Amino acid sequence: METHGDCVPGPSAFKTRDGRFSYEAAGVEDLPPLIFLHGIGGAARAWRPQLAAFGDRYRAIAWDMPGYGSSQPLPAVSIATLADALKDFLRQIGAAKPVLVGHSIGGMIVQQLLTHDPIIAESVVLAQTSPAFGKPDGDWQKEFLEARLGPLDRGETMAQLAPKLVAELVGDDADPDGLDLARQCMASVPEASYRAAMMAMPGFDLRKALGQICVPALVIAGTRDKNAPAAMVKKMASFIPNATYVELEGVGHLAALEQPHEFNAVLGDFLRTATPASGSDA
Repeated sequence: METHGDCVPGPSAFKTRDGRFSYEAAGVEDLPPLIFLHGIGGAARAWRPQLAAFGDRYRAIAWDMPGYGSSQPLPAVSIATLADALKDFLRQIGAAKPVLVGHSIGGMIVQQLLTHDPIIAESVVLAQTSPAFGKPDGDWQKEFLEARLGPLDRGETMAQLAPKLVAELVGDDADPDGLDLARQCMASVPEASYRAAMMAMPGFDLRKALGQICVPALVIAGTRDKNAPAAMVKKMASFIPNATYVELEGVGHLAALEQPHEFNAVLGDFLRTATPASGSDA
């Protein structure tokens, strides 16, 4: 179901047999699947601290979203088409009943997938994400997109923007290695993919579907997160029937990179109570 690629530090790089998706993975294939989905400025490699931490008892996998890494771009990008792509990816890698960990837009994709396949996952983690982005013509939405796409319109490159963008996303005392990895990932995002992912969010609204999420859910917020404010994330969690809400103090929008040990501890606690696993505890 998967073909091995070149070795990279820590996990290994793979591609699906049809060449459509690239991903990184750690852990043997017969372990329970734990799938990580990055945000707009991320990549599969953004999850390396988590692949290293959980690969002893899970088949820990991080995809490159379509248009990222070596994954092929989609003809048309929306949260719905990205969710369809995720379903195809899970099928190709043989990940039945996975734990899905979605950060930011990755969490939106997970929510979208659950609307059509409510029991496709064993459990889900919605990290620093939202159930809605709002209307394309809203003032906040226009300002959000202008702040992120305006510099590109004026000729700056993703590599030039990466240090500033990452600095604006993080909170207090972020891990230096995590910050460096965040900047590397942001700098490597193709401009077309970044634009397409940004433009996929306006109009997304699954607030009325939160009550239909029937699998165990961990919802994570950071107190310094400006993109997915903790108050909003906490409210989202309150509408999910079987949700555990955790707020990380001083953390911005990139919790898994800013404070990987804290993020991994929270995730590990959830996995021990909500899902089957193999091997030792973190």
